[in-house]
Amino acid sequence: MKVTIVGAGNVGATCADVISYRGIASEVVLLDIKEGFAEGKAMDIMQCATTTVFNTKLSGSTNDYSKTAGSDVVVITSGIPRKPGMTREELIGINAGIVKSVADNVLTHSPNAIIVVVSNPMDTMTYLTLKATGLPKNRVIGMGGALDSSRFKYYLSQALQKPGNDIQGMVIGGHGDTTMIPLTRLASYNGSPVSHFLSQEELDKVASATMVGGATLTGLLGTSAWYAPGASVAYLVDSILNDQKRMIPCSVMLEGEYGQNDICIGVPCIIGKNGVEEIVDIQLNDAEKALFAKSADAVRNMNADLKSVL
Repeated sequence: MKVTIVGAGNVGATCADVISYRGIASEVVLLDIKEGFAEGKAMDIMQCATTTVFNTKLSGSTNDYSKTAGSDVVVITSGIPRKPGMTREELIGINAGIVKSVADNVLTHSPNAIIVVVSNPMDTMTYLTLKATGLPKNRVIGMGGALDSSRFKYYLSQALQKPGNDIQGMVIGGHGDTTMIPLTRLASYNGSPVSHFLSQEELDKVASATMVGGATLTGLLGTSAWYAPGASVAYLVDSILNDQKRMIPCSVMLEGEYGQNDICIGVPCIIGKNGVEEIVDIQLNDAEKALFAKSADAVRNMNADLKSVL
């Protein structure tokens, strides 16, 4: 199975690294427009093969899309990262043109590929990719919910002082600081609701910390985070390539689900070999429905800025 990752920056390279050492794919191609950059990242990772014991074939390419031919999954991380004080929404004008060009190029060489969009603003870039390519909606997936949910579970684990792997939690809605919805009502610790262990005030603090989790790291690092985003992409790719049928919150096109139409936004999905195999209705309560509708309105407003690109 072959995976192409377009954009060899921190997130793309971390994704390639995780896919390689976990043996998720047999071949990975890193592609970047910067001369020698993808080749160098690929070489560096491949020099770990004997010490981390993996056999994945990893190569890099400078803007030569022919090297990506026959990819089963294409991950698009291209675009500029967030800077301190910058929102994901501010990236739209710059990244829209980049993502559209990348999608067109990869499909020329891999017409059957499933596309995973990471570039921000992620929901809008997912919508752009779907509309610009005309692909069926199951083959265009925005990776935001997996990352947001991992941050949610991290903050829950810190509040509970329990292992993160024992915690279940999900974030839906837009992949933005003000649009994501951490579902504290449904979060659990080894099957027991976290509300049995944490007060409402503590849960509200966890939700707030989750929503600004990316911005918090940007402020600390001076750029966007990469370890958790890269690993979250690899987690999603793993479910596709190995047909794992995991339920993962992803940004996908809605056609009536959750009361929304003609929008890509984060909802729980079953992810397998065909990409999005099912959109799961988790029965939101009235308050959660209201938050989701508000989130969808914000994402739809950003999508309006795509008219010049589409």
